[in-house]
Parts: sequence; structure tokens; C-alpha cells
Amino acid sequence: MTDTTAEHPEAFAPSTEFAAAANADSSLYESAAADREAFWAEQAKRLHWHQPWSRVLDWDDAPFARWFVDGKLNVAYNCVDRHVVDGHGDQVAIHWVGEPGDSRDITYSQLLAEVGQAANYFTELGLEAGDRVAIYMPMIPEAIVSMLACARLGLTHSVVFAGFSPSALRQRIDDASARLVITTDGQWRRGKPAPLKEAVDEAVAAAGDVPSSAEHVLVVRRTEIEVPWTEGRDLWWHETVGRASTEHEAQPFDSEHPLFVLYTSGTTGKPKGILHTSGGYLTQAAYTHHYVFDHKPGQDVYWCTADIGWVTGHSYIVYAPLANRATQVLYEGTPNYPDEHRHWQIIEKYGVSIYYIAPTLIRTFMKWGRQIPDAHDLSSIRVLGSVGEPINPEAWRWYRTVVGGDRAPIVDTWWQTETGSIMISPLPGVTTAKPGAAMTPLPGISARVVDEEGRDVERGATEANGYLVLDQPWPSMLRGIWGDPDRYRSTYWERFAEQGWYFAGDGAKIDTDNALWVLGRVDDVMNVSGHRISTAEVESALVGHHSVAEAAVVGASDATTGQGIVAFVVLTAAAGESGSELIDGLKAQVAKEISPIAKPREIHVVPELPKTRSGKIMRRLLRDVAEGRELGDTSTLVDPNVFEAIRAGKS
Repeated sequence: MTDTTAEHPEAFAPSTEFAAAANADSSLYESAAADREAFWAEQAKRLHWHQPWSRVLDWDDAPFARWFVDGKLNVAYNCVDRHVVDGHGDQVAIHWVGEPGDSRDITYSQLLAEVGQAANYFTELGLEAGDRVAIYMPMIPEAIVSMLACARLGLTHSVVFAGFSPSALRQRIDDASARLVITTDGQWRRGKPAPLKEAVDEAVAAAGDVPSSAEHVLVVRRTEIEVPWTEGRDLWWHETVGRASTEHEAQPFDSEHPLFVLYTSGTTGKPKGILHTSGGYLTQAAYTHHYVFDHKPGQDVYWCTADIGWVTGHSYIVYAPLANRATQVLYEGTPNYPDEHRHWQIIEKYGVSIYYIAPTLIRTFMKWGRQIPDAHDLSSIRVLGSVGEPINPEAWRWYRTVVGGDRAPIVDTWWQTETGSIMISPLPGVTTAKPGAAMTPLPGISARVVDEEGRDVERGATEANGYLVLDQPWPSMLRGIWGDPDRYRSTYWERFAEQGWYFAGDGAKIDTDNALWVLGRVDDVMNVSGHRISTAEVESALVGHHSVAEAAVVGASDATTGQGIVAFVVLTAAAGESGSELIDGLKAQVAKEISPIAKPREIHVVPELPKTRSGKIMRRLLRDVAEGRELGDTSTLVDPNVFEAIRAGKS
């Protein structure tokens, strides 16, 4: 069902049938607006608390928050034990699909037993509540078991993406003073085993006279490749955890007990250890998963395709889905191994009904062509989600039409590592969604778009791009930067210190219908002859051209205009024109969609864009290429060799 407005000709309302059965209706907004703290207290009651809280929110020491003060709970108990106690032990928690084709179905009872074994062995190693554990693993069940066992024992985990270099891993181990590192012998990459433990060995080796904080390295056997071994330090999972007792009683921890530290990039080059605690984080993660995805326990099959190394994997693969008794798919490999049909085959096999992916992947699917998903029965899908970056309207429409059968609502979710869970998103049974818009803050969340002086920007004004700020605390908010409270204040609260608002770097605008459009990072906003132009807007205009599958735009130094716009585009298989005709057409498209001022100075046709394994485009490296500099660190890229092809396309 589509509606139209003068400003945005397309708007998609939920069907009558979907709205009638949806978890949320408009009353959710009303109750949150009437009494915000009472609303969050109601959401917290969806969890099991060993001890009730005495106060919903303590904001007296802002910007350091305490939620559900004096309340006690165990995060792992909420994710596993209580479902078994309630009689759902035989329900499948995880349909795990390995890249080579192996698979496992793990019920909640089986998951509880494995988490109990890990918790017992971690205790045997002498780990105590408050200690830190680093997890450096691919997408296998033991990774989730490890996270839950840490949560069960009050150990603060630091999951490090398994594509990071040994030096990046060492930096994170040292910063958190992790006593244990959990890893695998190797990981599967397009059908071949690649070593992983070797990176850990390098990371925990003494750096000069400085020993690593890691006392043990626990290794899951995944690929059977030979690995170097240090007796007394290294331990096989199957010989230790696998032989431990499955019986373990979960103990309650304070609502503000540190649950995890997750490192994210910082402007200084030193990663920031984002700290999340227990009660508030789990409350909001579970609340958003329930309402944003309209999840029905025991009925839906849910699949979030993120990696546990990123916050999306923490919140929407591990904690929220399991807290909500989801049955979910966990997939180890890439979308095109052994071929481009892999995701659609998995959706068909398991009857996936909720599918949550990044716009980058949607555009990749577009590039491969709709004939691939069209070859499969995707009728089980009833809700589609988008995460990671603003989604361009063209990709939004393709996603709805081709993957969602022109019936499944799309929830385009805005949030950050720092926010812990979704903040701005449509509610699929309530919101009339516009392609490319994040729409409105969720019930219980307060956001606004302001100018340099903190004044609300004018709605619908073409030049009224502003800063997206959060003007009220929220339960899953970060509680600081690990070991660096001053950096926490300066990074997130200094820009609008006078108003007491949180700002983490995203720009946005609001249209005349009060819909919020996220424009991407403010540091991805280019200043061309005094005009602020968002990279996301230019990329959206380029991808709107029928010949373009993907685009990445950067601002490069320009002696005349301050910055010049440089674009890198990947063409569709069906692209007709080429050469100067194509380039001229693309520049005209941008001029038409945005302004002649936004026309790129250069457009380079390239075979691929440089991406991390989480699907993020590395614009920093494209900026290096555009300005002729030596490349920075390429260790997190899926394929560092892609730059040879990019340079060839630029020359």
C-alpha cells in the first residue's frame, strides 16, 4: 500500500492485515510521551529480575547514567535459562550454517548446557566477576556460548572482529587487560581454511619487556589446520570446556555491572572502548527487537547477517534475540560462497521471516541481478531490516520489491555502537515509511536535529541539514569509554555541553512530514565552495542512475573550492553506456538530484569498492587514493588487492 506526499511521492503504509497482528500500535508512543520513566520501567519488566530496582534513572552525575538502580539480574539467565524453565527447552535457538556446508540445530536446552560447561571451566581457570575476556572468533556457536558464559559469570567480554590484525588485537587486549583470549585454530574463507590462532600468538607475545595480560588462550578446533602451541598457556576447547559439567547456577549482578567493552574507531587513531552495562542495555535491546522487528516467539525465524565483532552482532544476534526467545539463523560464511544463491537458499531452507542486513549488501545483490533472488521462494519473509548506514531510496525500493515481494515492511534502523540498540526506526505495523528515511525516534527515545547554535532546524528546508542529537538519556546508552572518562565527555558531550545533549557525529534533516533523514557522518559532509554537501546524498543520486550498482564518494582537497567531490562507481551487469558519455550522464544525474554544485569533480569506474568484512566501505582509503597519498592500514579489508584495480580505473 503506498501513500504520496508533495515532497516525497512514495510512502508505504503497513497493510491492514499486518497492522492488526503487529506487536506495536500507536499507543506505544502515547504511553512513552505521558511518562517516560514509567514507560521504561514497563519495558524492563519483560526481563527476569532477581531483585527489583529502587529507581528507574539516576542522571544526577550526567553524562554518567545509572538505570534501574539497585536492580539485580543475570543477562545469560534472561537469554537462556528462563526459556528452559518456562518449558521451551526443545525450541531451536540457533540454526547454525557453516561455510563449507556443515550445520547444527541448537535448542535452548542444549545452549544452556554448553553455556554451563563454559562457565564452569572459566571459573576453573580462576576468572572472577569483573575480569575481562577477549573473544576473537568467526561466526560459530562457540562464539555465542563464550559471550553468554562471560555474561553469566559477570566477566566483561571484549569481542574483537576476527578480521583485525594482530596489532589491533593486541591493542584491545592490552587496553582491557584481558586475562583470557578465546579463538579458533582457523576460519573458513571461500572454501579454504585460513589461520587465526597465529594472529593471537603474535598479539599475546611479549612486546619488548612488556608481557601480555592474557594468561591463557582457549582454542576451538574449527578447520583442523595445524597450529603452534604454547604448553601451559594454550588450551583446547574440546579437552576443557567440552568435558566440564553442564550444571551451573546463574548468580545475579547489579544492573550497572559491566557487560562488555566494544572498541570502535576514533578520530585520534586510538580505538575507543565503548562500555555497556547489563540491565538498561538488555532492556532496550530486547524492547527494540520485539517491536521494531515485530518478532513473535516460537513462530518467526529471524536472521541478522552481521558479525558478532560489531555491535549489531552483540545486540541483534546474541542478546536481544535470545532474550526474546527467538529461533535464529547464524551463518559463518560470505553471501557468494559457493555462489550468489547462498543467502536465498538459506532463507528457503529455514523459512526465514525476518531478514536484517546492511545497505551495502542490498546494493551488492542489486549488482548481481534480481534473477538470482527471483529463482527462490522468499514468501516466508514478512519483515525486512536495514542497518549500518543510511539506505539510498533506490536500494530501499529494490529491497522491498525484489526481496520483500512488495509486501514486507522495511525497518531502516539508525543507531550506533555507543547507543547500544536501535534509536530511530519505523515501527512496521504503525509507520507509513518513506524510502531512505529513518522516520522517527522510537517510543521512549528523544532526538532532534539542530544547527551549530543548538537551534532546531527548519523542517523541509532544502539547506536545513543539521546535527542529530539525543537530548534525553536512554537505557542502553554507553556508560563511558573504558578507562578514559575525560575522553567520553569530550567526544560525545562537549559539542553541545551547554544543552547537555549527546552528539556522536551524524548529520540529518527533517522533512515537512516530520520524517527524519540521516545524512551520514558529519565528517563525511564535504564543504565545496562553502556549501555543505553530504557524501550519502551524492552516493544516493549516483546509485539512482540505472547503470550504477554501488557508489562511494569522498571529499578531496581542491585548491579552488576547498574540497572537490570524487566518486568511485561500480556498474551494473546491464550497464549500457560507458566512457565519457556515462560520466557526463552521471554528473547530470547528481546535478539534477541535488544541485550543480554537487557535481563530482571526478568519477572513476572501478570493479569493486574497498570494504571491511562487516560490509563497510573504507572511504578513508578512497580519500588516500583521491589525493595521491600512500594507503593507510588495509588490514581490515576483505580484499586489500582491490586497490590495484581502483588505481587502474583512476589512471
